[in-house]
Amino acid sequence: MFQHAPSSHPHAAAQPSWRPLARACALAVLGMASSLGAQAENLIDLYQSARGYDAAFLAAKSQFDAAQFKADQARSLQRPSVNLQATVKRNRLESSLPDTPNGFGGTTSYDSTSTNSQLAVAARQPLFNMGNAAKVSQAEASLNAAQADLKMAEDDLVARLAQGYFNVLAAQDVLATAKDNKKALAEQLASAKRSFEVGNSTITDTREAQARFDLATAQEIAATNDLRVKHIALDQLVGRADVKPNPLRTPVNLETLDPGQIDPWVQNTGTAPMVRKAEVGLKVAQLEVDNARAGHMPTLDAVAQVARTHIDSTNALAKAQSGAGTAGSIGLEFNMPLYAGHAIQNRVRETLSLQDKAERDLDNARRSVELGTRQAYSGVQSGLAQVKAYEAAESSAKLALEATQLGYRVGVRINKDVLDAQTQLTNTQKDLYKARYDVIIGAIKLRQAAGTLTANDLAELNKLVAP
Repeated sequence: MFQHAPSSHPHAAAQPSWRPLARACALAVLGMASSLGAQAENLIDLYQSARGYDAAFLAAKSQFDAAQFKADQARSLQRPSVNLQATVKRNRLESSLPDTPNGFGGTTSYDSTSTNSQLAVAARQPLFNMGNAAKVSQAEASLNAAQADLKMAEDDLVARLAQGYFNVLAAQDVLATAKDNKKALAEQLASAKRSFEVGNSTITDTREAQARFDLATAQEIAATNDLRVKHIALDQLVGRADVKPNPLRTPVNLETLDPGQIDPWVQNTGTAPMVRKAEVGLKVAQLEVDNARAGHMPTLDAVAQVARTHIDSTNALAKAQSGAGTAGSIGLEFNMPLYAGHAIQNRVRETLSLQDKAERDLDNARRSVELGTRQAYSGVQSGLAQVKAYEAAESSAKLALEATQLGYRVGVRINKDVLDAQTQLTNTQKDLYKARYDVIIGAIKLRQAAGTLTANDLAELNKLVAP
């Protein structure tokens, strides 16, 4: 539209020839970057990103690392300990002694100072200590509990990732359906207006079509916002921006559960992380009872010490003892508790009560996991049946809409019939999409409840989406 006049600058024609090439290269790089940023991503790639970003999973991993170090601390109770000890003491003595042997004739004052310094190496090796042995076993059991917590955190991450991933796909499908519905209603609204203008319909048909179109517009806005919210949640989970999940393959084929009976799923619940953690809790409680009872038991340690002592005194009487020397000792140290004010007996009673609580917690964990597994199994089986029913309903709704539109064109159906058929098809498609994604997420949660969920299950889910 606007043309630039030729430049009158004497060097205008002498611009470097590499600038257009550089500009073209820069545009090509930006284009490649934008295309890479918009590239759809699969579940496996996003899972690797989430493992390095999700705060809940990283916290559980750090807790597991801390439990490993704590177990190593407990094991040190059964290992020898060596200490370096150093002492320096300055002593001063002021004394009055009689001048004569019988104590008569006056006294003489004597002042003396001495410096005692000692450098020693002391070693101790526990030989028998039931309390320390129980503490070591407790620390190792706590490590198993932390490992179960880490497994639960990993399973939760897998489930949350699958939920967030397919939530985005579900929101995309709902938005696409809302747009299609709005487009179809817009065409029906235009048709109703034309019919009214030529006198073949009343203003009521136009107003009904307008009302449905306005509702479809509001639904499209809501679906757009829901998709944006789902995108934000997925981005936050994996620590990336503008993640674009791969869509489902078409046609969508949802496989049946394997195994197809509830009993094998329930039998696997014995290895569920929640049950394992409760079992470890009971083991820790039993070891705490042993630790409390060890308060009545003796301890036996092997001890050894090598000390270098130096004494320097100003007293003439003690000068003969001044000097340096080295002393060594080795032996056994036995300790037997006799009375502790009934503290040990009450501690044993306390730990026995806590052991009973741990047993009840284990029973509750087993029942909860079994109930959750049964509920998840029933939900998936019901969802699969609903998907088949909705697929049949979608086909019927499409045929009904086509027949109604044909009837409207030939004058045997009214505008409201077409609007109702279009709305029925849209609602059926939304229900179908929801049922499909509920089945996919339900299968993941079933494995999570039964304790069989692993990261490899994401590879199976990845087969449902387009490459």
